[in-house]
Formats: sequence, C-alpha cells, structure tokens
Amino acid sequence: MGDPVRAKKHLGQHFLKDQSIAKRIADGLTHEGYETILEIGPGTGVLTQFLLADHPEHFHAVDLDDESIEYLHHMYPEYKSRIQYGDFLKMDVASKFEGPMAIIGNFPYNISSQILFKAYDNRDKVVELVGMFQREVAQRVATPPGSKEYGILSVLLQAYYDIEYLFTVSEEVFSPPPKIKSGVIRMKRNQVEKLDCNETLFKTVVKSGFNQRRKTLRNSLKGLVADKEMLQGEIFSKRPEQLSVEEFINITNLVESSSTK
Repeated sequence: MGDPVRAKKHLGQHFLKDQSIAKRIADGLTHEGYETILEIGPGTGVLTQFLLADHPEHFHAVDLDDESIEYLHHMYPEYKSRIQYGDFLKMDVASKFEGPMAIIGNFPYNISSQILFKAYDNRDKVVELVGMFQREVAQRVATPPGSKEYGILSVLLQAYYDIEYLFTVSEEVFSPPPKIKSGVIRMKRNQVEKLDCNETLFKTVVKSGFNQRRKTLRNSLKGLVADKEMLQGEIFSKRPEQLSVEEFINITNLVESSSTK
C-alpha cells in the first residue's frame, strides 16, 4: 500500500513511517508553561495522532502541502479549523496564537535552519520546541563551545534556550529515505528575559565572528570596532567557536563601548 500523501521533493518531504519514533518525538514535549502546540508540516499525520491523543485541546497544525491538509481533514474532521494550509515562515506567530506556545515537527530539511531562526525571533512566544532535523543541524544547535559544529545558531539559541539532543533517527524509517541521518532535539526557554548587552549588536557580533570562523575575532570584528587598540585584548585572539554565550555578551559590550567613545 502506498503512502496516503505523495512526498514532494520541492517541499523537502520525507514522511516518517515508524510509529514508535513518532511517539518518542511527541513525548519529548514537557507540556510546561504553554497552551498552544503547533505542529509544522504534519504530512501523513504520524506525529499528529499522538499529539491529538495527548492534548487535543491545545493542538494546531500548519502545512504548505494542500494534499496533506486534505488528507488530515478527512482523517480528523473535528479538527478541520485547527489544521490549516499555510507557510509557517511567513506566519505572524505573535498575533495568530494567544499566550506562550510550543512548536513540534519532523521538519523539512530545506527550511530547518529558517524554522530555528523564526523560533529565535519569536523567543518570547515560543517557550519550547521539539523537532527532528538533519543530524548535522541538530548537533550544531545542541553542541557546546569548542567543537567545529558550534556556530551562529548554537550561540543565538543557547543564549535563550536550554537545549538537549534527544536521539538519532536512521534513514530507513522514512518514505522516501533521506541520504542522511536525522536528530531530535528539545529546546526549552531559559530564564533569560534580556541579555546583558545590546541584543541587536549581539546578533551582529555573533554572525560577523562566524562568517569568518577561521580568523581570530581580532580580524573578523575589526569592521565593528572604532577603537582598534581594544582589539589587542586577549579575548580577541580567540576564534568564535571557542567562546561561550557569556563571552560573546562581554565582547558585544566592548564593541558597543568602543563605538560610543
């Protein structure tokens, strides 16, 4: 028997077939501190069934595949109004859903980083995210400083979320199977309401550092620093992957103080 929904390459769809893995992903939600659970890209509904079984009153879903939406409306007619066609990346999350929310999904590989950046931009709204990504992205988000995987997403997300790498998923449990393994992570909003620095500049500093990650920060950040003497400080001799979130906050404050003198 074929899949009830055809996987579409342009949407990056790989439908999960393994029920036990779908349940493990659904069970990754802590159900603490939010009313809304939004599933992104429900596809054939393998994850949807467990989310509806656990917390039907909080469930919503959005998908760009009208065939998937039509199938899920047929399967769950009583939830038609909450299973909607739409593009999460273009959605005004803050106005569409009231109160804090969680995001969950087997995310299409081709937009997985964009989904994470969208969660970051809505960090005061999105208090939890449980998702399956290509393993490389999942590892990058969860990894601590010092590894070659540590990058822009690691720093930005770890500034506001406690992140756990939950488990790895093999290629064989998907239809069609992807060429790479997947990883599931959980991000839980931490207690940081605001960083102890200019948050817009913090993002610029992090991106500037990692855009030239083979260089020391002395070289990659020199365009942001008015007082070149300050770049002689020891911390600027490091490369970006060596710095913790706290050290990036300190550097952001140094960069800002140099430009305001």
